[in-house]
Amino acid sequence: MVRLSSRFDEAFRYAHEAHEGQRRKSTDVPYLGHLMGVASIVLDDGGNEDEAIAALLHDAAEDQGGRARLDDIRRRFGDAVATIVEDCTDSWAQPKEPWMDRKRRYIEHARTLTPSSLRVSAADKIHNAYAILRDLRNTGERTWTRFNAGADDVISYYQSLVRAFRDAGGGPLVDELERIVRGIEREMGY
Repeated sequence: MVRLSSRFDEAFRYAHEAHEGQRRKSTDVPYLGHLMGVASIVLDDGGNEDEAIAALLHDAAEDQGGRARLDDIRRRFGDAVATIVEDCTDSWAQPKEPWMDRKRRYIEHARTLTPSSLRVSAADKIHNAYAILRDLRNTGERTWTRFNAGADDVISYYQSLVRAFRDAGGGPLVDELERIVRGIEREMGY
């Protein structure tokens, strides 16, 4: 059984402050909900405290401060957490590079993830893919209007991630991601 210490509480506060006012793309949902969802998936999969903390912070460097933020995470939460956060980051540039370029680069990187980074990255993608599936079921194809890429490209990205995650070691979370991607494909009539 994983025991969560005051470090986890501190990470939760840190994530809340870092993402204060940020919303999920094209929604009124606080971004913190996504971070909590990813941490929950990590813990449900048997993740340790460092992995759960990294799940809470996995977007902090990419979205809220770049390498300076990553350095702060390393000072506050340690090398293990910072390494996972770095492994989950697909862009350090502001503004970000084009969507397709970032995603292609991340797919290649995903093939090399350590088990801890794979767990957190797969949990992140599960949470995101499930949001797509749920929204497709509830609002149909207008779901795709919130993306910087078309439906075919987004689905291809998730299919490629499943393959890359398998190359990195696979596991139950990768299996779950594949099932969700298949659900998206079915909703789209693929």
